[in-house]
Amino acid sequence: NAGGLGLLGAGSMKADVLKDHIEKTKRATDKPFGVNIPLISPYADELINVVLEENIPIVFTSAGSPKKYTQALHDNGAVVVHVVSSALFAQKSESAGVDAVVAEGFEAGGHNGREETTTLTLIELVKKSIDIPLIAAGGIATGKAILAVQSLGAEGVQIGSLFAASMESSADEAFKTEILKTIEGGTALTLKKLAPVRMIRNEFYQKVQELEIKGGDAKEFEELLGRGRARKGMFEGDLTEGELEIGQSSALIESIDSVENIFNKLISEYNEAKNSLTNLFND
Repeated sequence: NAGGLGLLGAGSMKADVLKDHIEKTKRATDKPFGVNIPLISPYADELINVVLEENIPIVFTSAGSPKKYTQALHDNGAVVVHVVSSALFAQKSESAGVDAVVAEGFEAGGHNGREETTTLTLIELVKKSIDIPLIAAGGIATGKAILAVQSLGAEGVQIGSLFAASMESSADEAFKTEILKTIEGGTALTLKKLAPVRMIRNEFYQKVQELEIKGGDAKEFEELLGRGRARKGMFEGDLTEGELEIGQSSALIESIDSVENIFNKLISEYNEAKNSLTNLFND
């Protein structure tokens, strides 16, 4: 309602929970919104069925190949966008028929690419490798950053961490406060033997690192991770044993604000940066 395209993140949801959130969102807005479905989810088939049944107009997929579901989503009238971490995956996604890609750099929170390519480098690599629209993600938390990735060829941006710390966010208040405390270097990419995740360096992270040093295998990491680790951290507020997923841009977040105020600030910063550059070139 503040001017952005809202996405429901379905990664930690079962089908009935997603359906409930979709119904709540429909009651809260008459504007378009989308759903993001990580295809690595064990419930991916059921989640896809929900978005088909609910006629969701925009579907973002991630963490897997979009080829399996893109045609069915298109047949249902949906726009399909796939999240990638490399130019190669962007090309494969275009071949699979998606309408656009999100190129997400190494700075992003949550699940991430093994290549560890930064957003500034990734955007240019992806831009010259595809013909479909490109959305930039990873480390973007200011209007200046939006202008920067646009200058590299991005048609839009996807922002996560900044809104995780918003008043409307469903994250636990303790996690939101922890985001504000996170300083430069306070997050790290880990769990690379499973699916790389960027998280805050808390006690759970230290346990992961200890297992890494010992040379643990994938099964040992799975046992350490267990079930519901991210929910425990981000939605239940366990700052010690929870998985606290957040991006490097958390170091830029200074307050818990409303989504409307965040958008107003982003737009103001963007316009100010654009005018500043115009004046610089005119001089």
